[in-house]
Amino acid sequence: MRSSFPLVAGLVAGFATLLPPPLGAGEPIPAPAESPELRPIFNGRDLEGWDGDPRLWSVRDGVIRGETTEAAACKGNTFLIWKGGRTRDFELRLSFRCSASNNSGIQYRSRHITAGNPSNPWVVRGYQHEVRNEIHYPRVAGFIYDEGGTRGVMAGVGETVVWNATGKPTVTTTGPDQAGFEKLFRLDDWNDVVILADGTRIRHFLNGVQVVDFTDDDPELALRDGVLALQLHGGKPMWVEFRGIRFRPLR
Repeated sequence: MRSSFPLVAGLVAGFATLLPPPLGAGEPIPAPAESPELRPIFNGRDLEGWDGDPRLWSVRDGVIRGETTEAAACKGNTFLIWKGGRTRDFELRLSFRCSASNNSGIQYRSRHITAGNPSNPWVVRGYQHEVRNEIHYPRVAGFIYDEGGTRGVMAGVGETVVWNATGKPTVTTTGPDQAGFEKLFRLDDWNDVVILADGTRIRHFLNGVQVVDFTDDDPELALRDGVLALQLHGGKPMWVEFRGIRFRPLR
């Protein structure tokens, strides 16, 4: 038995080289410098150029605010849709904050679904940057989610994911660990977002640090263009706010 220990140790060491690096390994990847070509797509005064449920969306002090209450409720998720064009390859920058223990989202390259619910014609399906005001639910603000689709969370915070042509994801963990994420995230305050979509590669940055690097090579499910929208979550009363929305197409 004693003579087998070196062999076992060697096998364990060999398997360790096949595993992804431990969470938080490597240096944080900073967000790129802001391009001078970015242009505001929200005028800071009203919702000109946007379309959503007027009961739920408003502008206050230069900030877009979506809010549900007992009197103005929404059973399902609803969206404020940008009418300025479709998003394909782009850079998007904005800031968000929302009520405690709630979540919302930033939609892009998404489909506008108008059929099926006459009371809520502002339904969007596609890629979503998760907006959340909660750090105890591990590592979620900034992940990429398949809103209305079948793939769920496609890349969590701190992950580099390649979704290959056969519909299988390869995941490595290279971003902030839980302690690092909690230090990065601004609870009950404004958080800065950068989304870069270029071809099949999508990157999310939160407060100056890359939190998601996602490549979608699935020939059937990958989205290459679509609408840009802001989500207001249905269900219990909540609010979400967005400001400083700037956008530029990459080509």
